[in-house]
Amino acid sequence: MNHPDSNCPIEISCREVKDLIDTNDDFLLLDCRTEDEYATTHIEMAELIPMDQIPGRLSEIFPDQNRRVVVHCHLGGRSLQVTQWMRERGFSRVQNMTGGIDAWAIEVDSTIRRY
Repeated sequence: MNHPDSNCPIEISCREVKDLIDTNDDFLLLDCRTEDEYATTHIEMAELIPMDQIPGRLSEIFPDQNRRVVVHCHLGGRSLQVTQWMRERGFSRVQNMTGGIDAWAIEVDSTIRRY
């Protein structure tokens, strides 16, 4: 098993994620909320893979363990669990977006509906 890259912090702020988007950085923004939550509101470029589906779809979704992945949920708790789980499986560049989509709505994009 690969060990997490110590140069890649486990958490990343919403503003840092926005910077990655603005600079066209190559990364996957993974929304691990439920389909109903996603339907309520979502970040346009985020790919929805509900938390309970990630283990079964890991090789399909993440063929490259070295790809940068930023995981988010509503407030940051579930996405931190997903991030830790993935890092334990060798995905060293997976990060949790601190505060989730709620923080994104407050700090980055006020058009995102809060719930």
